[in-house]
Amino acid sequence: MPNTEVVKVTVSLPREFVELADTIAVEEETSRSAVVAQLLREKREERLRELMAQGYQELAEENLRDAEEVLTLTQEVVLGND
Repeated sequence: MPNTEVVKVTVSLPREFVELADTIAVEEETSRSAVVAQLLREKREERLRELMAQGYQELAEENLRDAEEVLTLTQEVVLGND
């Protein structure tokens, strides 16, 4: 993990989530804090991927509109349609 400032916080979780975090921590030979931090990193990456996908979709739609407009104008010029 990069050299980042660590802040101690207190959170309240259902016992089931604490037990799950502890199980994962034991399996991965790490701490509960590291498990929570990893889950948050994964969530951040997921959100970034979703934002990127949305941006690419919007760009594709804009490109399609532009292409349709150019095609219409080209047809008017080539076919002499007004």
